[in-house]
Amino acid sequence: MSVLIAVAVSYLLGAIPAAYLLVKMIKGVDIRECGSGNVGATNASRIIGKKLGAIVLIFDVVKGVLAVVVVGAYCARFVSISPVSVQSLCGLSVVAGHVFNVFLKGRGGKGVATGAGVMLGIAPGALSIGGGVFLLVVVATKYVSLGSIIASVVIPFAMIGLGYPSSAIIMSAALCVLIVAKHNSNIKRLLAGQERKVFAKQ
Repeated sequence: MSVLIAVAVSYLLGAIPAAYLLVKMIKGVDIRECGSGNVGATNASRIIGKKLGAIVLIFDVVKGVLAVVVVGAYCARFVSISPVSVQSLCGLSVVAGHVFNVFLKGRGGKGVATGAGVMLGIAPGALSIGGGVFLLVVVATKYVSLGSIIASVVIPFAMIGLGYPSSAIIMSAALCVLIVAKHNSNIKRLLAGQERKVFAKQ
């Protein structure tokens, strides 16, 4: 398997829109037209409930894990590039597929859960630190978006401190930039005091 094929497969894996499909199946509506309009677990939870929202969350995380530990690792057996470099490329691609979803005309999620799956597969130690920060922020503020933003910034620094390979650190920094950029509207609402708190109704 070539790197290009692995990257393409990872992108298509990331583009499987669990939140869109489940909301459409259960409620018969387009998740992009409901709540925050985001094609992710938090918005899905507001529309179809916490339990089904958790299914979306798990699915999105698993996409990230599969891209790096299955697709990336398998491809690395056939190329001269280091395994972690191939996995990092697949990690970027799976999140890109989730965020810039070809099946939804480019409108996907914000990449947090899928990015967490990528980190779980490549840098579980750094993810545990970022996850701890995420939980602390959400418990303290009730803002999932703020927890996601801060955790995404913390993880690359945690990876540096823990000595992960440079290719993985660069990948995590790129994911951080993407995730923060996708939270632009949330940042504006946070500054205006208008951001929805966790599990708040529409």
